Amino acid sequence: MSKPVWIAGIARGHNAGVCLLKDGEVVFAMEEERLTRRKYDGAPFATMVKILEYTDKLDYLIVAHTQSLESSAGRLDFCGEDPYTGLARKLGLIQRDHNSQAEPHPQVIDLSHIHHKLHAACSFYRSGFDSAVALVVDGAGTFLDFRVNEEGMTCWETESIFDCDYPNTFKTLYKHVGVRGPLQGQKLLNFSSEMFDEPADDTHILHISENAGITKAYEAVTEYCGFQFIEAGKTMGLFPYGKENPKCPRIFREDTIYPIVDRQVIIPDYPNGAHVNHNMFDELLKGDARRSEDNDITEYQNRRDFAYSIQTQTQDEVVKLIKESVKLSGKKKVVISGGYGLNCVANYHYLEALKNEDIEIYVEPVSNDAGTAMGAALLWHRKLTGDTTIHPQVETLYEGPEYHYSDKEITEIVKRYDAEIKTATIDDVVKLLTDKKIVTLFQGRSENGPRALGNRTIMYDPSDPDGKEHVNAVKHREYFRPFAGTILEEDVHEWFDLRGMDSSPTMMYAVNCQPGIAEKIPAIIHVDGTCRIQTVTEKQNPHYYNIIKAFKEKTGISIIFNTSFNLAGEPLVETLDDAVRTLANSDMEYLFIPEYNKLVTVSNY
Repeated sequence: MSKPVWIAGIARGHNAGVCLLKDGEVVFAMEEERLTRRKYDGAPFATMVKILEYTDKLDYLIVAHTQSLESSAGRLDFCGEDPYTGLARKLGLIQRDHNSQAEPHPQVIDLSHIHHKLHAACSFYRSGFDSAVALVVDGAGTFLDFRVNEEGMTCWETESIFDCDYPNTFKTLYKHVGVRGPLQGQKLLNFSSEMFDEPADDTHILHISENAGITKAYEAVTEYCGFQFIEAGKTMGLFPYGKENPKCPRIFREDTIYPIVDRQVIIPDYPNGAHVNHNMFDELLKGDARRSEDNDITEYQNRRDFAYSIQTQTQDEVVKLIKESVKLSGKKKVVISGGYGLNCVANYHYLEALKNEDIEIYVEPVSNDAGTAMGAALLWHRKLTGDTTIHPQVETLYEGPEYHYSDKEITEIVKRYDAEIKTATIDDVVKLLTDKKIVTLFQGRSENGPRALGNRTIMYDPSDPDGKEHVNAVKHREYFRPFAGTILEEDVHEWFDLRGMDSSPTMMYAVNCQPGIAEKIPAIIHVDGTCRIQTVTEKQNPHYYNIIKAFKEKTGISIIFNTSFNLAGEPLVETLDDAVRTLANSDMEYLFIPEYNKLVTVSNY
C-alpha cells in the first residue's frame, strides 16, 4: 500500500484558515476564528496545530495570501524562518536541515502571488463542471509590483476572469488591478505574463486604474452606513429598506466596457477599504455618520437609499462581467468566487438576469479568503498528480473537524456553566419550538464557511410574527438583519421560486416566496419578500431533516427558522464548550445534542 500524500493549504490574512487534504480528499477545512473566537482572525496558527490530530507529517504546506512570505511574514528570532514554516517545523509537520537556517524549504510552497487563481481553483474544483470560466470579484488580491515611469507602484487585483480546465489550467483572460493613483499619462514598463504565473508568450486583457473595483465600492458604502468595511453582509441586509433616489450619484462610470467606479464618488484606500467622497456629495451627509447611543444612522433614509444603490448597481455590473466571461472564453459554465460571491441577493439576481442566456453558474459557498486555503491545496494536488477526477458539485459543507464526546465529558462541560442536562427526543424539541422557545442545535462536524447549515444552528418557529425582533434582540443584532430558513428539499418549490434551480443546499441565494407564503412564516421573510434558504435531505443531514419533518407533521410548515449559533460580533460556535458557554451567556433557552439525545438548559430556566 502506497503512503498517503498529505497537503495542507493555509490562508494567512483575514478569514485565515486551513484546508487539509489526504490524497486529494478534504480531511478538514475551517477558519481560524472558530478556534480563537476572534472574528475574521488572521495568521492560522491554531488551525495549523489542529493538523496534528490527523497526521504528524505533511508532504506539502501550501501558502495562500496576497503578499509573499518573503516580503510580508517577518522572521522568527534566531532561526530566521517565516512564522508558518517555523511553526510547521516546530510541530514536526515538516523537517529542515539544521544547517539550512532560513533557506526556503522544499515542502513549503508559496502561492501568494496568484491570490485570484486560488479563489478560482476553489470554485472550479468544487463546481462539478468539466470545464468552465471563473469570475473572481474581490476586494484587493495579490500585491503586484509594477514599474510606472521608472517608479515602483503597487497594484491590487480587483476582478479577474480565468479559463479553467483539468487538471490545473487557469489561463487569465482579463484582470482589473487598482492603484492608489493617479495614473494619467503614465507608462507601464514591466508588465509580463510571468507576473501572473502565465506562460511567457501568453497575453490577456489588463486594465490598471486608480479607481475602486466592485467590492471596494461596496466596502465604501458599508463604511458610510456605519459598519466596518468588512461587514458587507450588513449593507446587504439594509438595502431593501432603501429605494431609488435621484440624489444618490451614479457609482459606476458609463464610458468603459468593464466595470470602473467613478473616483469622484468612491475613493479606494488600497489594500484596505474605501471611502465615499463626502466632499463631492454634501447631500449624502444628512445625518451625522458618527455613531452614538441615541443615533443609529441606519435609520436615515439616505443611508438606506445608498445601500440600495450599491447593491443594485454592483449586481448589474457583475452580470456584465459574467456575460463578458462567456464571450472571452466561449464557455457557458461560469464559476463565481471572491468576497462578492457571498452576496446572496446578487446571486439570485443573476438567475433572473441570465435566464435567456443559456448560462449555468456555480457560486462557491466559501468565497471569502478562507477559500483560498482550499484552492491552494486542491490546485497543488492536481498539479502534483495530474488528477483529472471531476467530483460532484458541493452539496454539504460539514468539513470542520470531527468531535466525539463521552457522557462524562458532556456532563463536565454542562456543569462548568451551571447548566442542566436531560434526555430528550426530536418530539420534545418540536414541542419547545411550537411553544415559541429558542432551541440551539450542536452536532457533528462544523460548517466550513460563514453559513450555519444545521450543525451549529439556532432554531425557532418561523410562524411567530414577532420572531425576527425577538431573536435579533437575543443575538444583539441590528433590527434590519434578516434570518434564514431550512426547508425540506422535496417541498421547496411549493414555498419558494428557485428560478430554475433544483435546490439550494449551501444557502447562497435569497429567494422570492411563492404567493401566500410570506404570511405563514413572517419571522424569516425579509422586507422585500425574500428568504435566504437552505434545502436539506435526509441523506445530507438526517437529524436536522427529521426535526424539520416532525415540525411539519405538527404544524404543516416545511421550514424551520435557522440562524447562526453565535452572538453578534462573535464567530459561530465550534466546540461543545463554545455552545454551552454561549447558551449560558445569553437569553437563549435550550441546546439540543441529537447524537446523544441530550437537552441542555441553563439553571435559570
